[in-house]
Amino acid sequence: MISISELSRLALTVFIGSLGALFGVLVGLPAPFLCGPALAVTGASLLGLTLSVPKNLRSATFVIVGVSMGTNITPNVFEAARAWPLSFVAVLLTVVVLLYAAYWILRFIFRYDHTTAMLGASPGHLSYIISLTAETKSDLATVSVIQSVRVLALTLTVPLIVKYLDLVSVEPSILPPPMPALELGLTLLASLAVGLVFMRWRFPAALLLGGVAVSIGSHVTGFSSGGVPDWLAIPTYIVLGSLIGTRFSRSSLKDMRKAFLAGAVVTVAVVVLACSIAVLVSSFTGVPLNAVMIAFAPGGLETMAAMAVMMHADTAYVGSHHVLRLLFLSVLMPFVIGKQARGR
Repeated sequence: MISISELSRLALTVFIGSLGALFGVLVGLPAPFLCGPALAVTGASLLGLTLSVPKNLRSATFVIVGVSMGTNITPNVFEAARAWPLSFVAVLLTVVVLLYAAYWILRFIFRYDHTTAMLGASPGHLSYIISLTAETKSDLATVSVIQSVRVLALTLTVPLIVKYLDLVSVEPSILPPPMPALELGLTLLASLAVGLVFMRWRFPAALLLGGVAVSIGSHVTGFSSGGVPDWLAIPTYIVLGSLIGTRFSRSSLKDMRKAFLAGAVVTVAVVVLACSIAVLVSSFTGVPLNAVMIAFAPGGLETMAAMAVMMHADTAYVGSHHVLRLLFLSVLMPFVIGKQARGR
């Protein structure tokens, strides 16, 4: 059961996030229902407000985002996927390039110790990295701030790059009609069940992948059709954007100034590198550049998945690349930090 204090914090968080979404719409932010709340809740958190989103609500948003991704899958996707193996290799190489570029900045410019620098440099998998940090001889607060800055900055910069630099059209050809209520309800329940199974199997982003799997299966087989209706999708994006901002709750900009600056510098470096690689991959594979940008951006899987839906990118391409990135990081990170760092 959620306590009164948790409920009041959630109400305040969603209220601030909703104001941020309204601001995003009014000023024309790309993906306003994600970027606006992320900005607003981050600002409120840094001003000292204690904001949070309960775990069960976070889980629900991940399931809904997964279902949204799956509704965009058509048989044409499987034909296009024949060009992806080269892209899969490229995303693995990109992970290594981004990791060591960020590590060099944190280790030799900001003078963090090896383990803190390596964990702070990880291009994604935030929850896993924080858990790994807690088990090592490293600065948990610093790693948390650097990683949170990365997630926030990528949430804001990726849609700006795609939209305002006009790299590729982001307008959808045909918007799918909303799913009928009964189909939507059954799809969400089945997605939650599959997601819980994936959690037992320790899949990364298990609940999101459960939604993707069920949604793809039901749409390809013809059991269901249409997309997630706006009355559910928009609040979901607002909660997800607000969740990004709550990562800075209880963080002091003054006390963590060095970590904030380090996170900002690292993010700029990895964005430049990821964008450069994305341009090359798009030119070689023929995959639209907006999809490659989002797929190669080292942001959170759930956030980038929602971004792909809102920016009308190829969700199957984006999702598969981010899942591969997380699986690779799960194996790579314990290896690169070394055995000595893992002993406390």
